[in-house]
Amino acid sequence: MTSTSEELFMAAGQVLVGGFAGREVDPHFAELIREGRVGGAILFSRNFTDLAEARRMVAALTSLPTPEPILMAVDQEGGRVQRLKAPFPELPPMRAIGQLNRKTLAQDTGALLAMALRRIGFHQDYAPVLDVDSNPANPIIGDRSFSSDPAVVARLGAAFIDGLQSGGVAACGKHFPGHGDTSKDSHLELPRLDHDRERLEAVELVPFWSAARVEVAAIMTAHIVFAALDDQHPATLSEKVLEPLLRREIGFRGVIVSDDLEMKAVADHYGIEDAAVRALRAGCDQLLICHQPALVEQAHRAILAAVDSGALPKSRLLEAAFRVRAMKARYVRGVEHLAVEPERLADALPVALHEALLAEIANPRPKLAPDAGLDGIPEYEFEGDPNEVLELDV
Repeated sequence: MTSTSEELFMAAGQVLVGGFAGREVDPHFAELIREGRVGGAILFSRNFTDLAEARRMVAALTSLPTPEPILMAVDQEGGRVQRLKAPFPELPPMRAIGQLNRKTLAQDTGALLAMALRRIGFHQDYAPVLDVDSNPANPIIGDRSFSSDPAVVARLGAAFIDGLQSGGVAACGKHFPGHGDTSKDSHLELPRLDHDRERLEAVELVPFWSAARVEVAAIMTAHIVFAALDDQHPATLSEKVLEPLLRREIGFRGVIVSDDLEMKAVADHYGIEDAAVRALRAGCDQLLICHQPALVEQAHRAILAAVDSGALPKSRLLEAAFRVRAMKARYVRGVEHLAVEPERLADALPVALHEALLAEIANPRPKLAPDAGLDGIPEYEFEGDPNEVLELDV
């Protein structure tokens, strides 16, 4: 393998995050890690029965020999979407935070979550939901959203991001340009929104502008057709949405993450190879393939073939890999000491802070200033200069 082909091989691996079934490390997935064909792993509740097992799974994956460090990711939002259960600090749905509309409470929630996730060994949390809860018939968002008010979602989402990232975990706002007003579940079918651009700017896009301003590490795309932006392709695969709107107009400089490419909204219309290439070409930097390691390998091969044929510019692949590596330089390298051994987890989790947070949500103190927060939430000190790493001129 020449130095150029090795560079492209590794870059194609860095942009892929995969998952697998079972409570043991999948042998095929382990081989992909060792070969550098995948740059990250996402775990679900199917991968462990308790926190000690979750910690052992993370340790097993991150200890595999690999050319570059593995990013460990999870969906831990609160409410209905919590892969890690008690004694991990379980959180109410974000609607409960939104109803109080206190910025520092949202910030403390993110910080508490970061403290606990780091003890397990996770580097990235695909949270918070930045969708505006504007459709009561929405089957997938609902109380995962902070509010039906775009300004409240923007304010609290930004605070949650600040708390999570100050605690050493990369946040990921989702689902751009907005999943709040759909009546279909993109896990099952491809939704379409016919709102005009004026409506999108007034509602759906507001929280993403706010997230970009506070330098959220990542933003996840929606598998939804937004007719006013591109009436042919879902946002994840649209060259008319991600680069022109999210990058150039909103000015987002972090990692653009695809939602799971195995979801039916994409899988029923595009093969995994086609979807992976289209997503990268559209502007995605990190591609989620959450269930089948075989599909991760297929995507890796397809990306390399597309670069070789000219269907995917080499510069686009290298740019995507650069962004992922920049995020990993801040949130993966040099912070392994924050994770603890399985037998120490019970003593290492922030139980008292969790109890105080839940008490404050259930019975907020009326005499506090509107943005009063909890005591005892530390801010993680990053090594080096993360701003230097994250500077991109693209």
